[in-house]
Amino acid sequence: MIEINTEMVCQLITSQFPEWRDLEIVPVEKSGHDNRTYRLGSEMTIRLPSHERYASAVEKELIWLPIFKPLLSLPIPAPIAQGEPTNEYPLPWSVNRWIEGDTVTQANILDINRFAEDLAGFLKELEAIDASRGIPAGPQNFHRGGNLAVYDQDTRSVIDKLSGQYDPKLLTDIWELALATSFQSSPLWLHGDVAVGNLLVQNGRLCGVIDFGTMGVGDPSSDLVMAWNFFDDVSRDIFLSRLGFDQDTVHRARGWALWKALISYAWNEPGSDASNWGKHVIDVIIRDYQSLLP
Repeated sequence: MIEINTEMVCQLITSQFPEWRDLEIVPVEKSGHDNRTYRLGSEMTIRLPSHERYASAVEKELIWLPIFKPLLSLPIPAPIAQGEPTNEYPLPWSVNRWIEGDTVTQANILDINRFAEDLAGFLKELEAIDASRGIPAGPQNFHRGGNLAVYDQDTRSVIDKLSGQYDPKLLTDIWELALATSFQSSPLWLHGDVAVGNLLVQNGRLCGVIDFGTMGVGDPSSDLVMAWNFFDDVSRDIFLSRLGFDQDTVHRARGWALWKALISYAWNEPGSDASNWGKHVIDVIIRDYQSLLP
């Protein structure tokens, strides 16, 4: 990870965008893992990849977000300028319009069922955008939209590791059901990281979607993981029904959710927020899967 601090960001702005050098620069409280985000005055943000592996997202967002913006009913980031690498900060970075809103939580939405409908509606709008010239899934977006089997070894090794806590056959059955089919339709646009940290709420309603760094085209199943890591049984059904995908796509989506939950639980410090979150999602996935059994 690159060490990023406010002083460095101020130097970048002063040297490359002196017209903004007098604006206040402060770190955003929930800045994320892949990027560090700073407020620039009251109307802009500065977004800096935290590692080289996330740097390709800057150019993708600069090219594609202006194309997406008029086709989506909710606000998304609007790139204003691209910053150049320096000796102190060796990666490209960007300046974007600020979007008002709070990171979504279970407590700040008025109606989780309405939220499920709103999020599904946004994803359907995104999927409807012409994807013929889009960026295929691959290492650049951590295979979102690609073949889930790329994470097969990691998943099976964690299942083995957790065999004293969970039934390994049950988890393996869920995983293998997800791997049993592949996406056979034309590629669709996907956000790549539909998670609470990238969804904004105002007045209890979804009001914006941010961080398109892992966008790409392909199988949209990886965009459905909120079904298990945020929604309850009723809102999960609403979310998935509104999207209208076949059961195979839902099984692959459950597999994406399981992979993320397993590694979050097993690869983080026991008792940490990430580990506790992973365990909770594993439990939700198991209950959901068992409800499908005869």
